[in-house]
Amino acid sequence: MSTLEKSMHLGRLPSRPPLPGSGGSESGAKMRMGPGRKRDFSPVSWSQYFESMEDVEVENETGKDTFRVYKSGSEGPVLLLLHGGGHSALSWAVFTAAIISRVQCRIVALDLRSHGETKVKNSEDLSAETMAKDVGYVVEAMYGDLPPPIMLIGHSMGGAIAVHTAASNLVPSLLGLCMIDVVEGTAMDALNSMQNFLRGRPKTFKSLENAIEWSVKSGQIRNLESARVSMVGQVKQCEGITSPEGSKSIVEGIIEEEEEDEEGSESVNKRKKEDDMETKKDHPYTWRIELAKTEKYWDGWFRGLSNLFLSCPIPKLLLLAGVDRLDKDLTIGQMQGKFQMQVLPQCGHAVHEDAPDKVAEAVATFLIRHRFAEPIGGFQCVFPGC
Repeated sequence: MSTLEKSMHLGRLPSRPPLPGSGGSESGAKMRMGPGRKRDFSPVSWSQYFESMEDVEVENETGKDTFRVYKSGSEGPVLLLLHGGGHSALSWAVFTAAIISRVQCRIVALDLRSHGETKVKNSEDLSAETMAKDVGYVVEAMYGDLPPPIMLIGHSMGGAIAVHTAASNLVPSLLGLCMIDVVEGTAMDALNSMQNFLRGRPKTFKSLENAIEWSVKSGQIRNLESARVSMVGQVKQCEGITSPEGSKSIVEGIIEEEEEDEEGSESVNKRKKEDDMETKKDHPYTWRIELAKTEKYWDGWFRGLSNLFLSCPIPKLLLLAGVDRLDKDLTIGQMQGKFQMQVLPQCGHAVHEDAPDKVAEAVATFLIRHRFAEPIGGFQCVFPGC
């Protein structure tokens, strides 16, 4: 496997390729179609998976920020879900439906700063310290001084932020901690080629359907069901584009302005704007966040992560897409029984999207094993060997 493949997402672990025609166990049935049948890449609303949505206003050093959260459940511990870089809370949609049917719990899936529908004053600051504080502020704003029992679950970048949040004691009622497919050693190695991967992605898409189709066919998300709800949180309409008719009028306005140029010469900047607008007209969707511009924070997300994870004095779970290489600290910690580990093969990096039922089963078993939650619907725990 190439270094580029390992770095397709920050913190990715190498994983086995999927079985032919499969996107993991859940998606296999959805992805295999009979002859002549066309897959449906149309977007699906968050409301098909979450019970409610809320914009939580918090006050911090820079003023007031608004964080989007999606919620389900009314009893039991809160599972506070933190997504990976470039993704959004919607990446947890299918997992949410799966875990709610297995154990009594409450789900709070959070759009981290500069992601999804969250709006912050300082969108450039994506340091681990700031994002960890954000999590603490959101918990305080939602629950006050007496928060319910909370388990932090994070994927990739979100896993790193979950660890930083836990290590800084920013959630006083923290029960447990789960990292999904992020290991410090692999993440640090992958950073060198991350920019190459980002440059290789499409910059724009013709439609949401086009973005969803790309995400599945590129392997970013192997489960079509999850991609249809998740990609809505990853891309947005290009600024200034409201509809095909609107984009046309904007382009024509730029052309007219050039024709009225008193000097009679075409401005290079105006030509560039015209080209940009033509691109936006044909490809009106782009990424919500430019991950390439966050590079200065990558090291801070992952450096020292393994020891931070091991130092948290609460029950811990590590879910991996592959176990080709644990770093030294985690290998020793795992041998000493400092955390529970489970490998979910035939998944891509977005483990909770590719195999939401398997991840839900692992998390539900962890919760029941530690008596954090009660099973529902006849769910039977299957304790892993690791």
